[in-house]
Amino acid sequence: MVSLETPVCEFGKLAVDFSLPGVDGKSWSLAECAGPKGLLVMFICNHCPYVKSIRERIVRDTNELKAMGLNSVAIMSNDPALNEEDSFENMKKISDEFGFSFPYLFDETQAVARVYGAVCTPDFFGYNGKLELQYRGRLDASRKETAEGDVRRDLFLGMKEVAETGRGPAEQVPSMGCSIKWKSE
Repeated sequence: MVSLETPVCEFGKLAVDFSLPGVDGKSWSLAECAGPKGLLVMFICNHCPYVKSIRERIVRDTNELKAMGLNSVAIMSNDPALNEEDSFENMKKISDEFGFSFPYLFDETQAVARVYGAVCTPDFFGYNGKLELQYRGRLDASRKETAEGDVRRDLFLGMKEVAETGRGPAEQVPSMGCSIKWKSE
């Protein structure tokens, strides 16, 4: 397991369209996922301890952001041949178990992760209503273990600012997680 940090936010970079299958049996595009105030694109997986430590907080924060007009989507881009826990069937189980209220999509070719520049799980891309990148930071201070309950909610506060102003915070702490498990060429 390689641990990586996300790059600095490229403010204004436009979200790239996609069409990916969801665990709900539907194919989802960027436009279908976006909310009126923006979209949070999350690259996550099922096996990563960094993701496991924050799943409940992801659900909490995405539900609260949805009430502000910011929708969310999660994309799993790991090669499931490298870890069975990341299979499409297990994606369905995790979505049901944790009550994901957002589409959970499978990027089987890994093309979406590559075009977005995703490097790790979790990797968060927060867009405003014009689908311009405004946030590329961490959820909170959690790492492989869940941080204390009263920690600063970096992602939530950053995306709340995006919903209210269309701009993300100038200072952002990078997300950290397991490297994306790329298919061998």
